Amino acid sequence: MQKISKSSLLEWCSVPASELENHPARRVPFRMVEDSNAMGRIMAQEFVDSVVAAQQDGRSYRVILPCGPTAWMAPFAQMVNSGRVNLHNLEVFHMDECLDWQGQEVPSNHPYNFRGTMERDFYGAIDSDLRPPIEQRHWLNPDTLLHISAALIAEPADLAYGGWGQDGHVAYNQARRNAFSEISVDDLKNSVARIQDNNVDTIIALSQRTLGGAYQFVPPMSVTLGMREILAARKIRLFSDTGAWKQTALRVALFSDQTPEYPVTLLQDHPDALLTATVATAEHVISLNPAWDLSQ
Repeated sequence: MQKISKSSLLEWCSVPASELENHPARRVPFRMVEDSNAMGRIMAQEFVDSVVAAQQDGRSYRVILPCGPTAWMAPFAQMVNSGRVNLHNLEVFHMDECLDWQGQEVPSNHPYNFRGTMERDFYGAIDSDLRPPIEQRHWLNPDTLLHISAALIAEPADLAYGGWGQDGHVAYNQARRNAFSEISVDDLKNSVARIQDNNVDTIIALSQRTLGGAYQFVPPMSVTLGMREILAARKIRLFSDTGAWKQTALRVALFSDQTPEYPVTLLQDHPDALLTATVATAEHVISLNPAWDLSQ
């Protein structure tokens, strides 16, 4: 696998955030928003509008949903509840889940049990008579991954929502770091739902965000939809309000050739993909310090 050169990375990270949206070298559409609250409102409104439009067309709306970013959940519930939007036509495919070292689901009240979070903060915040039917909520786990993968390949989702990781991972499609089984861009594009070990940098990132750096409590494995199921979706919308952890991956997504080193670069071939980031995520510490000499 050809690695991204430091000289290229320095060039991309030196671009001011204000130039990203209309940069002539940008390879995927990009939108910048002020902060997490603004991003959450946009995510929620676009999601609600899409579900309602499908209702008006008399059809179901199939969506791949993440646990994070979470900024959209509260405004989404408020819009649905206040507008009495019945989500009877919404079919949800949950994109990933954390697993313990034996490949089993972690306790429901663990901060990295995604189902527990979604049951509480997504479904639980919506009035009971407006929620999607239980049979239209598909939870990804070691027992369901083959069935869900086949369903999304046979009938692609209308929308894939999500974020991107510090290595540009989409869902838990991380940069593969096994020196004995490197993969190509095509391998990654054709990857399907699977169980895997999490990368060390992913574990450190999650520990820093939620557990005060206590990486010992971060689940070391995960089950994830593959890039094949996600790229098959008719629309892909990825968002980040995380700040410094995601700044470099965003620049790579916008400017790099496609590479399995940063899976988010695969969105460049998608006919309807859009990245959205807050100002704090779109800025880069390198662009803010042009006097630094990082050429060595």
